[in-house]
Amino acid sequence: MKTGEELKRLLRRIDGMGYRAYKQIRGTYDFSRFILCIDHVQGDPFAAPSRLRLQIPLKHAGYPGYTFKNRSRRVALCSYLAECFSRESRKKATKRGSGKSGMIEIDEPGQEILERTAVFVSPDRVEARFFVGLPAAGRRVLGNQAVHILCEDVLEIAVKSLQYENNDRERIDRYIYCNEDADALRGSLQDRGLVAFVADGSILPRRSGVDSRPRDHGLVVPFQSPPSLRVAVELPNRGTIHGMGIPRGVTLVVGGGFHGKSTLLNALELGVYNHKPGDGRELVVTEPTAVKIRAEDGRRVEKVDISSFISNLPDGSRTSGFSTENASGSTSQAANIVEAMEAGTRLLIIDEDTSATNFMIRDQRMQELVPSDLEPITPFIDRVKDLYTHCSISTVIVIGGSGDYFDVADMVMAMEKYLPRDVTPEAREIALSLQTDRRRDARNKFTVPSDRLPLARSMDPRKGRREVSIKSLGLRTVLFGKETIHLDAVSQLVDYSQTRALAEAIYYARERYMDERRTLREILDLVMADIDRDGLDVLSASPKGNYALFRKYELAAALNRLRTLAVVQKQASTMA
Repeated sequence: MKTGEELKRLLRRIDGMGYRAYKQIRGTYDFSRFILCIDHVQGDPFAAPSRLRLQIPLKHAGYPGYTFKNRSRRVALCSYLAECFSRESRKKATKRGSGKSGMIEIDEPGQEILERTAVFVSPDRVEARFFVGLPAAGRRVLGNQAVHILCEDVLEIAVKSLQYENNDRERIDRYIYCNEDADALRGSLQDRGLVAFVADGSILPRRSGVDSRPRDHGLVVPFQSPPSLRVAVELPNRGTIHGMGIPRGVTLVVGGGFHGKSTLLNALELGVYNHKPGDGRELVVTEPTAVKIRAEDGRRVEKVDISSFISNLPDGSRTSGFSTENASGSTSQAANIVEAMEAGTRLLIIDEDTSATNFMIRDQRMQELVPSDLEPITPFIDRVKDLYTHCSISTVIVIGGSGDYFDVADMVMAMEKYLPRDVTPEAREIALSLQTDRRRDARNKFTVPSDRLPLARSMDPRKGRREVSIKSLGLRTVLFGKETIHLDAVSQLVDYSQTRALAEAIYYARERYMDERRTLREILDLVMADIDRDGLDVLSASPKGNYALFRKYELAAALNRLRTLAVVQKQASTMA
């Protein structure tokens, strides 16, 4: 291993040379209390920045064992340290030449506490993975400027952000205890017969559709549970808390427009993740397998058994193995539900605003006008109880346009001026006093989705001269070879780094587990088991600092939206 002084001398020696001379600095350097690893050197000042790692032995970093003694605390500590490193980096990063010269960045967390590769803490060391734009004048090395960045600024950032003695110890404790409590709370849902919990005092509204921080202006009403739904939960750090528990089964969220229905639903769909202290949703947790479902006109569907929802198409198409290059609203929503079932969901979250109306309901008058034998759609209202009875899949639905759902609901909650009220007794009374002659439109038997075996040969990662060309573009797009995977309807992706890791996971799944014998669910479980055991680094041949953990449900969604995907379908089973 070379020394820090050797790095300084090398940078000064290549000062003024062509930019590619920077390639000589790749390697590992000992700065006594720190070790700097230069893993990748950019080939041009305008190219993607260089990748570096900075390691501090734990005896110098100083973090007590209690701060990372379990996974919950370790993930929270790493998220906090990445936030600190990012804050200190912004203070030091200045324009120092052409292109990205002078840039110092780390993968900064958002409101969610996600397992990341940006910072790693173990009993041996603390490691930060970050990016630097090596300075240049035009395409000439600015060696002396590089000395300031790599040998002074980066080390100062490390001292201020990664050493325990220089950090806010109270805030570290808030992070680790908050994350541990959220994990414990979510882990208690199943034993309590719940699919979600919203703590009293939670702040659910966000600042805007593009700013997920808690709203800090205008009317902000803290959440308060209705007495009939209030439960008490004992947490390992916070002690006893109270809040609203949403039971398993079919739950309706009703109420007038602008009274907070969608705000609550959004908090529930993102309750599969933990949130950092001060977010307002720290103790809003949801069944970890929850999937948000919506209509998605134009998506491709590959051999999905949607026959429980759609059958007897006039053109004779087979819906037990339905395929299309351009799904309608109803067929796409049916496919999205079945694919979520295939991946193992136990909770569907649905907003009527983003659903296909003809998929959700067919009222009595329409039944009279259009005979059942001419209507291929079995509306969701006639299957939602089947999902729970036969598959133990609960549903939370925001509904404002059809009281017919009162007949199938186990619980009805009304949002009134941003606060929930349990109106189940009133809804049942209304359903009894205002009965309709609507008939249940389930002519065919309920089908448990068949397993599908994805074919690796249908997923070609090549593009041009590159044998493997895979990357993400923003939050909702993956480029896989020549294909573009659109994830606009996959609303539970919250971080660019999740999408980046997801893109690599598609290829990892293809290479390692797609053998034409394993089902999609088996492949998903194997990929996630590898990540759980060995971390996100299994997805890359070299250390990457900009991956964040995704769920298998988003990985399934991405695979299902690859337009070249081909599968072999197994036999489905039907139920009464």
